[in-house]
Amino acid sequence: MHSWHISRDIEQASIAAAEFLGEKIMACIKQKDICHIALPGGNTPALCLSKLAEKDLPWRKIHWYLGDERCYPIGHEERNDVMLYKNLWSRINGEDDLSDRIHCVPAELGAERGAEAYRKLIDSIAGLDIAFLGMGEDGHTASLFPGNAALDDERSVVPVHDSPKAPDDRVSLSLKTLNDATHRLVLTAGSAKAEIIARIRQGENLPINLIGAINWFVDEAAMAE
Repeated sequence: MHSWHISRDIEQASIAAAEFLGEKIMACIKQKDICHIALPGGNTPALCLSKLAEKDLPWRKIHWYLGDERCYPIGHEERNDVMLYKNLWSRINGEDDLSDRIHCVPAELGAERGAEAYRKLIDSIAGLDIAFLGMGEDGHTASLFPGNAALDDERSVVPVHDSPKAPDDRVSLSLKTLNDATHRLVLTAGSAKAEIIARIRQGENLPINLIGAINWFVDEAAMAE
């Protein structure tokens, strides 16, 4: 069952999500001395990630992955890893080099080769401890879009073609990988998400509803329906 954490606005929802992330990371490291976490792209997570960066966490015991990546050249302003460097990794204090713990998707190789390379990495770990995800107005998560063939690909990392949003080609963690994560959370907000949130709560067969129980961090506007 989904769990719903409702805040007044996006700022408060972002802070609540950062608190949740910090708690789960610490619990994971206490249990097994390492934490594997996947992160979303887009603009919504920016404040949450900057709040997370301010926390006193054992950063060198955290390994970071991406839920998906767009097939653009390295450094392209619309790549998800560019947003993550700006809002999280570059803000972590007291750690000069975390590069060996930041695992970007080589999507510049194209969807097929990028997925193959990232699959080897994901298959080498026991699984994700935390999957922090985004969610679009059509109910997609990562780059798993309604009706797309990637939904039926059972490999750990999948190539995505014919995306309804640019670019056409992407690399994404699969439904199976997200299902296998110990914890899943989504941060979303705004009245534009109210309709899809209502459909999710009704149990509609959307990609976001195919990955198991989620901790949702939303604002009041998103719950308006």
